[in-house]
This record gives sequence, structure tokens and C-alpha cells, in this order.
Amino acid sequence: MDVASWLRSLGLERFEGVFRESEIDAEVLPDLTEADLEKLDVPLGPRKRILRAISSLKNAERAATTASERDTAERRQLTVMFCDLVGSTELSARLDPEDMRQVLRVYQDAASRVIVRYDGFAAKFMGDGILAYFGFPRAHEDDAERAVYAALEIGDRISKLETRASEALKARIGIATGLVVVGDIVGQGSAQEQAVIGETPNLAARLQALAEPNSVVIALSTRRLLGNQFRLRDMGLHKLKGLAQPINAWSVQGASSSESRFEAAHGPHLVGIVGRELESAVLLERRRDARRGEGHVVLISGEPGIGKSRLCAWFGQTVAGENFTRLQYQCSPFHRDSALHPFIKQIERAAQITADESHEHKLDKLETVLRLATPRVNEVAPLFASLLSIPMGTRYPPLGLSPVQQRRKTISALLDQMEGLALQKPLLTVFEDVQWADATTLEALDLAVERIRRLPVLLLITFRPEFEPAWNGLPHVDSLLISRLERDQVETLVDRLTGA
Repeated sequence: MDVASWLRSLGLERFEGVFRESEIDAEVLPDLTEADLEKLDVPLGPRKRILRAISSLKNAERAATTASERDTAERRQLTVMFCDLVGSTELSARLDPEDMRQVLRVYQDAASRVIVRYDGFAAKFMGDGILAYFGFPRAHEDDAERAVYAALEIGDRISKLETRASEALKARIGIATGLVVVGDIVGQGSAQEQAVIGETPNLAARLQALAEPNSVVIALSTRRLLGNQFRLRDMGLHKLKGLAQPINAWSVQGASSSESRFEAAHGPHLVGIVGRELESAVLLERRRDARRGEGHVVLISGEPGIGKSRLCAWFGQTVAGENFTRLQYQCSPFHRDSALHPFIKQIERAAQITADESHEHKLDKLETVLRLATPRVNEVAPLFASLLSIPMGTRYPPLGLSPVQQRRKTISALLDQMEGLALQKPLLTVFEDVQWADATTLEALDLAVERIRRLPVLLLITFRPEFEPAWNGLPHVDSLLISRLERDQVETLVDRLTGA
């Protein structure tokens, strides 16, 4: 493996010289530690990206070695993405071969960076085509979701690339999910690869042919796994070459505006909760405290899928008809390096800001939301506009702050907004999946936990066991560990779901 090319695939080509001077080659690369990278003066953000990418390399190598040693393959579910560059034949006819080579390289590097960021595996480059797997060599609970997010980002990224082509690049992307046999080593030498056998890769390739330029088409198998996490357009049935039966296809229009991952996956309607009497009693008691002006934090922890989000959703529905304002924040595994990402998404939802609006319209909507909590709109609007990457034009003067000053002022303005809403009526704030929160969001949460002590606020924070909260032991903080249900509770739950 060429280390320089690997760094370029991560968007970190500026460190090629440092790695070359330190004689870091493909053999040494897997042994790098955070301390090593710190000695090389690699900043924290790129350092983490390099370490995650090294981890992915090790996983892929380990999977390949294991498969080779036992000379067997395994059945597993994969989400497969096939990405094809639009108009490459015409480009090849127009451009000099060297120029075309540069176009393909920039396109492949950009797409590979996105695939790696979502922990996918760029399995094969076929001229202007890219075959990628999500779920191999490492599986995740949300591989279908990762694939679709990656596809949308690839389309956005490559349209902004500067290449020797005279026009913007575009891609068609198809995605399918299904059982495959993976792990057999085929070919020899540099042509050696791990084969994936099954209908899924072929289906993904056929679906991309249905896609419009810079759009994503998914199969029914992927659609079933996404819930309501994306806005989809039903394309109906299509007869595809090589497939016996017509195939349902959907075009992905973008991410949904759901407040939480749970709501996106399950919808707004619940069948109630079972076996959470203690937890619900604590929440109802803290609701009464918040009404009296006594702020409380409830930390809700438990393994994935155990019911943390369901408990919060049930409680939100319980207080929906009461005199409470509700704020919902969702951390994302895909935005751990994006400062204040949960706050950005919450503000965009509250203001109903969409990507296709003019900057002036976005600012108007933002100001309307800010007026609900503060009379100092002209002071805080520039901070929020900068946070949401909305150009201010001539409406507001430049902030003129250092990055540290701007971060502190932005966090203070966010907490002031929360306090302004709480002083009007009690506030229920739900912060989900903080195990994925970025460092700046955690800094804001630290300050929020302290501030709400004197406000009519109930703050619910959910997280998985690997996260260690810094707020345990504070007098206004309760901790709930969500445990597994007993057998009779499971039977009750099944009865409710199935109608006995």
C-alpha cells in the first residue's frame, strides 16, 4: 500500500512530507499510536481520523488473514453501494489521457474518503465505478443508514471538486442490502481481492443505472432497514436485466427532519411501555420538581436497543398536553468531529430551515426563532448564523472574534436561549446518545447541567455503557440504569404488539 495515496484518500495529504521524512511506510503504519502522531505534530482532529483509518485497515487485514487461513467464507448481510461517474465516456473522448487520469483520481479519492468516514470498505475500483461494502469487514447496527448517508455526501462532494474537466462531476449511486458469501480470496498478487458472491452487488449495480445524475436509488431490502430516516420517492416496479422479477426502487431525496433516531426508525406512535415502573416514577416525580422551579438532570444509561429512547419518547408524549416546552437533541455517530452538531440540527428543525432557501430567508427564520427566547436578537443572531454556516451579507457586521472567543460566546448564547425559554414555562430537554457527542457539545452540556439547577428544567440525557458521565454525584442529578425485561414482562409486551 502507498502511504501517500492512503493519506490523500483521507484528505490529509498535507502530512505526506512528515510521514515521508519519518520513513513511515506500509509496514510501520499499523503500529502508529496517538503518542507517535503527537510527536509528529499532527493536530488532534487529523490524529483521530488517522487512528480510526488505521483501525479499519487492521480490521480489513485481520478479516482477510482469517479467511485465507481457514480457506473458508462466511454468510453475512451486507449493504452494497455501486457508484458510477456520469459521462465518463464523453470525458475520455474530450480530455487528454493524463487529464482524464487526474479527474478519475480526484473523484475516487473524494469518494473513498467519504466511504471510510462512514466505516465502509471501498472494495473495488473499476475505471469510473466504485464498489463499496457496509457491514464488512466490520458490521454495525446501522450499515444501511451509513451507506445512504455516504452516498448523499459523495454526490455533494464530487459536484464541488475542482478537476481538469470543464463541468462539475456527477455520479449515479445504487444501494442494495442482502445475504452474501464473503471472504473467499480470488486472484493473485496485486489483483487479489475478497470476493462477495450473491445477488446484492449485481442489484446495486443495476439500480445505479436507474438513478438520475447526482442521485441515489435504493432497493426494497435497504428501504426496510431505514424506517423514516430519509425522505424517499417511490419509483415503482422496474424490470432489470438479469433479474427474474421486477424490483421496487426508491429515490433518496435527503435526510428526514425527525427529532431523534428512535422516532425516525419507529415513527411517532408507541404501544406504551412495559416493566419500567421505577424509571417512569422517577421521571414523573422530577416533572413535578421542574414545575416548581427545581431543575433536575436524569441520566439514562443502558445497552443499545434496551429502551432508553422509548422511555424518553413515552415521557415526551406524557407531558405533551401539559404546559411544557420540549427541546430534542440527537447526537450522531457520523458527526463526532462536528462541533455542536446536535444544537445545529435542533435550531434548523425549530426554524424549519431547508438547504434550498436563500440566505436572507434563512436569516429571517432564524431571527423568528431567536425572538421566542431573547430580546437581544441583533446580538446573538450573528453567532447562530455563523454556527449554521449562513452567510450574513450586509445584515450583520463580521464577528471579529478568535475561534476560542467565538466558541465561548456561542455556547453562552445557546444556554441563554434555553434559559429564556425556561423562564416562560417549564422546559423538558432530551439529549440522546451522548456517547457520540463532540467535545464542544460536551462542554456545553457541562455548563447546562450546572445552570439548570435554578431553573424549571428537566434534562434527560441518554447514553450507552461505554460513556462515563462527569455529572454523577451532583445533588440535582439522578441516574437510571435500564435493565433487561423479565420473562412475564416480555410476554406482556408481545401480547400488546400482536393483539394476544
